[in-house]
Amino acid sequence: MRHLPEADRDALRIAQDPDFPRWLQQVTATGGCAHPVHLSGSTTTLDNATGEILHHYDTRNEPGERLLIRCRNRRATICPACSRLHAGDTFHLVRAGLIGGKNVPTTVRARPRLFVTLTAPSFGPVHRAGETCRPRRDGGACEHGRPLGCHTVHTSTDPLVGQPVCPDCYDYTGHVLWHAHAATLWDRFVIDVRRRLASSAGIVQSRFARHARLSFARIAEYQKRAAVHVHAVIRLDGPDGPTDEPPPWGTPDRLTSAVHASAQRVTVRTPYSPAVGEVELSWGIQTDVRALHADGDGPDDDAVAAYVAKYVTKGTDETGAGTDHKVTTRDDIDTAPVTRHVRALMHTCWRLGALPEYAPLRLRTWTHTLGYRGHILTKSRAYSTTYAALRAERAHHVGHLDIPDAITDAHWRYVGSGHTLGAALIAAGIADDLARNRETARHELGPRGRG
Repeated sequence: MRHLPEADRDALRIAQDPDFPRWLQQVTATGGCAHPVHLSGSTTTLDNATGEILHHYDTRNEPGERLLIRCRNRRATICPACSRLHAGDTFHLVRAGLIGGKNVPTTVRARPRLFVTLTAPSFGPVHRAGETCRPRRDGGACEHGRPLGCHTVHTSTDPLVGQPVCPDCYDYTGHVLWHAHAATLWDRFVIDVRRRLASSAGIVQSRFARHARLSFARIAEYQKRAAVHVHAVIRLDGPDGPTDEPPPWGTPDRLTSAVHASAQRVTVRTPYSPAVGEVELSWGIQTDVRALHADGDGPDDDAVAAYVAKYVTKGTDETGAGTDHKVTTRDDIDTAPVTRHVRALMHTCWRLGALPEYAPLRLRTWTHTLGYRGHILTKSRAYSTTYAALRAERAHHVGHLDIPDAITDAHWRYVGSGHTLGAALIAAGIADDLARNRETARHELGPRGRG
């Protein structure tokens, strides 16, 4: 045993413990979570009328006197097991808003529905995959003496893809400030779409909510150039939401026109800064709008839900557009395993974060995400179900008590997190086994077996 790696020795030690079977049950119940939360405490379920104890659980009877629960981290680079669960929940959340289910009527599939992609504007020429970088015919150079383009046709795996043609010309300040205001830009976009729909239908803008409701789910995705762009499912309902039919004027074509016009129009102005000035921010010129048809003519509903679910688990580490771990010093930026381009963006966040006029943006706090501080996935209230509802439904199906007229007295405290080296090895094996089982079941069920 002396010659075994430390993780293997620790795994053998755990396997020889008399409490190993129960510990293994706990780890399996977490799905092989890589960083479980350790809780200590008890819960007692009582009959509200008689005071009779219906159920009692106490961690004093558990291995190490603790209960392991999932960390619920969505990032695959942090916890593959929990990220898979989060991706499944996201798939069902988005899919329910497209075709119904989870308390959403199936009639939503016949509503005007769009799959929209909004991009960040250009902050300077970057190397692109599959095409040359459009060099000037006269072979000119920028003010820093670098060529204004690149004649190389890059492959998608070329490390140059997404990197600035001239880092000194690149607008790093504009890039960071755009990220910091992207959520506000989205909010104004949604408001403007509503206004344009109302105007095109001859309705007073302030009364739009009496006639229709705009529902959406959106996800932010980092591009190769480390700029966020947004994918969104947008649906037009009646004023009461998914249970209500939209007005006759609420057509896919009218919704499409409003989305295109709003994407080109809305802007956000940054606070004035003596060092930077006032910057006007907008969406990029590339806007993709695809109608989702109930007859299957166009993007498939399941494919759209799967696309969103795929990207919701990607962290900035995985995309190469930052790091999943917060930075607290300049040294953290200098030692981060990122490209020169991303490091320059992180340093820009740090520098701008010291300016008092940008204090509300908390740029230093969000340096690891390059200034972007919105949620990866957000949705309007009436779009579909919620993550909390999906988790509650899953908890009910795995055997949680559901006793009418009962009260629960619970006392819990946090006592730690994570695994030892050997425990992590065992948990990873469990997570891999469960993933293979799900994949096998998915293939057996066919296309409808996702999630």
